[in-house]
Formats: sequence, structure tokens, C-alpha cells
Amino acid sequence: MTLIQAIVIAILQGATELFPVSSLGHAVIVPALLGWVVDPSGDMFLPFLVMLHLGTAIALLVFFWKDWAAIARGISGRDGSQRQAESIHIVALLVVATIPAVIIGFLLEHWLRTLFGTARFAAIFLFLNGLLLLLTERIKARQSMTEGGAIASLTYADAAIIGLWQCAAFFPGISRSGATIIGGLFRNLNHEGAARFSFLMAQPVIFAATVREAMHLRHVAVPQGQMQLAAIGAVVAAITALASTAFLMRYFHNHEKWALSPFAYYCLAVGAACFFYLGR
Repeated sequence: MTLIQAIVIAILQGATELFPVSSLGHAVIVPALLGWVVDPSGDMFLPFLVMLHLGTAIALLVFFWKDWAAIARGISGRDGSQRQAESIHIVALLVVATIPAVIIGFLLEHWLRTLFGTARFAAIFLFLNGLLLLLTERIKARQSMTEGGAIASLTYADAAIIGLWQCAAFFPGISRSGATIIGGLFRNLNHEGAARFSFLMAQPVIFAATVREAMHLRHVAVPQGQMQLAAIGAVVAAITALASTAFLMRYFHNHEKWALSPFAYYCLAVGAACFFYLGR
């Protein structure tokens, strides 16, 4: 992997992990379009992948540190018993929402990514991701416009359903953030609330993936140059993820009625174009 390739892939990871356009799908499609010989499942790519995920997770932690600090303060009881119960409830919601991905990922993730890991399959699922986003916006537009509920208003059943939506991202081309935002919208959150819950969910998931991937490094001899590229990639991914999160939270706050539509059209266009181009 060259320095340019490392920077491009890091920017893709930092942006597409949060934008509802599928980081995994882009990681499969873009190298294929550019003719790069990059194997995301190979041993030599593993340290790079670990550092990209670490950089993204740290960026999310930095952006949402006030949320986590408020939750920790609430749990401590310094803000009263009602706030304490609400903070504990939010943490429990995040745990419940994470469980489906842990179970289904352990059982099916490797099989799904092996079966559907080609660039053309990723293009198909990217197109389907666009359809899901667009269909969700059309359904929500036909419902009466009411103020979305707060995250604390979710039930454990709501959190489990959002967690099941997250599992769709095991298919390369289906966005994790997009799927969880869709799940949140259907559980009566508005776009900003659904995005916030999605990004809070992402942090333990990404950290867990980083730890799991790092465990495999015990059996891999990593060249020194590869670790330097991985460190550069982590910094680039972190900066990109931080900027992406700041943009998206402001964007979802200001575009409640049609927030997912531009991403839907992007996925539809890119998915269809890549499918036909890669099939030449």
C-alpha cells in the first residue's frame, strides 16, 4: 500500500463510517474501480484496519464527550434521582442495541462478507441501501409530522429493534449508520435524535471491532513501514470522522423533512453505475 492509497482509504473510512453510504461498501468498490490490489481481509491490511477504526472511534468520543460526561454525571446521582434513572436507562438502551450485532456478527459476519464481498455485490447492496433510505423518507413524509421523542423515551424493545437494523450492515454496501438511523426514525425519533443514538451506538461497536482485530495481530508479523502507514491513516481517519460528525449533526438538525434523500440518491446512482462498470 502506498501513502496515497493509505490516505484515500483513511478518508473513505472516516467519512463513510458516519455518512449513511456504507464504509464497507466503499472500501470494496473504490479499490476495484481504481485497480488497486488491496485485500481488506488480508493479514497485511489488518493493522491498518485496526488503526482506522481506532482513529474513528476516538473522533466520535471527542465529539460526544459532553454526552458521555452528562451520562456519567447523571449516573453518579449528583443531578438528582430522576436524572440518575434516565442516565442508567440510556446506558442500558445502548447495551441492548449492541447485543444483536454482537450475536449475529459472531455467527454470520465472516460468512456474509465472504459470500457477498465482491465489488459487484457491494454495488448491488449500495443501491439497495439507497432504496431503503429513500423509502424511509417517503414513509415518514406521509405520517403526521410530530416532534420526535428523546433518546431516553425509547424502550428496550425499541433499542433491540434498532440493534437488529444495525445488523443489516454486515452486507457490504448497507450502511451501519443509515440502518440505525432508519431504525430510530421508525421508533419515533427525529433525524437528529436518531443520528445521535446511532453515533453513540457506534462507539462501543467500533471499539469492540478494534479490540477484536487487534487480538489477531498477535499472530501477524507487521513490517515497520506498514505500521507507519497505519498511524498516518488513523490520524487522517480521525480528522475526517470528526469533521463528518460535526457536519452531519448540524445537517440533521436543519433538514428534518428530507435529510436522508441526498444520500439515497447518491447510493442509487453510484451503486448502479459501479455495478454496470465493474461488469464490463
